[in-house]
Amino acid sequence: MQQILIPLKRAKLLTSDKELLASVSKRLGCEIRIEDENEVVIEGEAYEEYNARNVIAAFGRGFELNQAYSLLTEDYYFTSISFKELFKTKDQITRVKARIIGREGKTKEYIESVSGAKLCIYENTVSMIGTIEQTKIANVALQILLEGGTHKKAYRIMEKARRESRERVMI
Repeated sequence: MQQILIPLKRAKLLTSDKELLASVSKRLGCEIRIEDENEVVIEGEAYEEYNARNVIAAFGRGFELNQAYSLLTEDYYFTSISFKELFKTKDQITRVKARIIGREGKTKEYIESVSGAKLCIYENTVSMIGTIEQTKIANVALQILLEGGTHKKAYRIMEKARRESRERVMI
């Protein structure tokens, strides 16, 4: 049995439609139920529980279920960075979220297009779904932005990391 807490808003999305929760349970091969408003309980075989936990965690961090289901393949991974662990004030968190999203979402879109990873900024986290290489490339840009570096520097280093990754694949 696995248990995971997800934000209340996301838990309500799962419980608002009983057919949705039933289809998620069926797709993940586990019994999934919500207890205490936002505690997700997952019961099944160990491997299915592990996969279900990843999918539910990604859903809880703001990804749509279709994006989260990509974690059911062996090539895709989910990772999340908590702003609360890095910054002390709400103003700092708001500022860094804005830097990652960019004007009209262009920074986020560019990081996604260069890296191939999917990003989601939800509450006090930025999360990624992608292959190991994709999440490494996206993480390079995110770390620079989190540390206060310029967008230009983040883009340049991320593009270099992508080129190096492609060269390794070709060799």
